[in-house]
Amino acid sequence: MTNRENYNDLHVFMLVAQEGSFTRAAARLRLAQSGISRTIRELEARIGVQLLVRTTRRLSLTQAGEQLYRTALSGFQSLDAGLATLAHYRDTPSGTVRINASQHAIDQVLLPKLAVFRQRYPEIRLELISENRFVDIIEERFDVGVRLGDEVDEGMVAVRITPDIEMVMVATPEHFLQYGFPQNIVDLAAHPCIAYQFADGSLYQWELWQEGKLIKHQPEGQWVFSDSYMEAAAAKMGLGLAYVPEELVVTDLEHGKLIRVMQKFSHRLDGLYLYYPHRNVSPALRAVIDILKL
Repeated sequence: MTNRENYNDLHVFMLVAQEGSFTRAAARLRLAQSGISRTIRELEARIGVQLLVRTTRRLSLTQAGEQLYRTALSGFQSLDAGLATLAHYRDTPSGTVRINASQHAIDQVLLPKLAVFRQRYPEIRLELISENRFVDIIEERFDVGVRLGDEVDEGMVAVRITPDIEMVMVATPEHFLQYGFPQNIVDLAAHPCIAYQFADGSLYQWELWQEGKLIKHQPEGQWVFSDSYMEAAAAKMGLGLAYVPEELVVTDLEHGKLIRVMQKFSHRLDGLYLYYPHRNVSPALRAVIDILKL
């Protein structure tokens, strides 16, 4: 036999051997007895040996038939075990989920929420890769990415995982003693500001609201970082005025280490979204989505 042969005839042969009868095998398969007999004859002709000894009273296996029966039985049992394993993957989330996100998203959202996987889904491996640049998750073989809502590519499935993000303008009390408290956007020119740089080298222009209009302010100062955490840390060191997500500095504001100014000018970002290329996702990724979504 070759790999191209239809293995259905082996299954028929196994049933005939188990039942010891063409009639009973035909009944189990809901086929005509003549079709069962023809299948066995064709199988014997194809492999070139007699498999069954037929008499008027009984049906028995030849020595070659016994060997083929044991081989076929072992093979089908292995296939059944393999299919059972696939069912396990379907019903029990397992495997690896690769997630691309900023360090801010990992620290503030992903790690706190996904920590339950340690006990709930021990068979899922999570790879959280920190990137500040925009990544093609398909090309770089990530299962899912995390971005602000307005940055998600068209054609991607997007699932919100955080509320809108409040931006806050902060500095140390000592900073304001030296430079005064800014009251409006034009006052910012007198303050050394801490800037955020994107992966392409461009700077984030502070998005501020003034009289119902969104104004973009180019921060000017000595310090530029590619990470919001570093911006907040630099502000706490007294290096300038920073414009960062509120959740990064909540504790510092409560303890008076930083002071917030120009609150009415602050912008709210869209919030973070989990995004992936199609709706047909693995059980492991579905578990991640279900845990993270709002």
